[in-house]
Amino acid sequence: MEEFDKNNPFRTPDGYFDKFSESLRDAVGQEVPKLPNEDGFVLPDGYFENLHSNIQQKLTKDETKVVQLYPFKKYYMAAASIAALFLLVLGFNWNTGQEVSWDDLANADIDTYFENNDFGLTSYELAEEIPVDELVLSDFLNTQLNDEYIIDYLDENIDDFDDLNLEDEE
Repeated sequence: MEEFDKNNPFRTPDGYFDKFSESLRDAVGQEVPKLPNEDGFVLPDGYFENLHSNIQQKLTKDETKVVQLYPFKKYYMAAASIAALFLLVLGFNWNTGQEVSWDDLANADIDTYFENNDFGLTSYELAEEIPVDELVLSDFLNTQLNDEYIIDYLDENIDDFDDLNLEDEE
């Protein structure tokens, strides 16, 4: 066993643990336990007789005035709500002078709109509405289509290949 610190203030008397078991047997073996003769707690005279009246006195005391810790809190909240309302109104009126034009719309948005909405128009009716004046023939000629893209497009959009009216030229 390691040596304890010599500055330790706790010490046991010499031979304490040798005599401990004998003193414990003697204390347990006694027939009359060693109990104190006096009570540990004493009540004041007439405590239970005056208990009800004491409680009633404490209940009927006037309430003390409550002092608010943050008396200006409601003013701060009102000022913050007015500022938020002002910013909200200002934000709605900020961009009213700018009008939306067709140039602002992305082509993908227009395509998505036409795909999701059914107008009941045939492809011929749509072709009549498209302005041909702005189209350039080179836009169609310069586009190179890959055979894989064409086959994928036909697989996705054509249910029956007989509708294509393909003839064998061999």
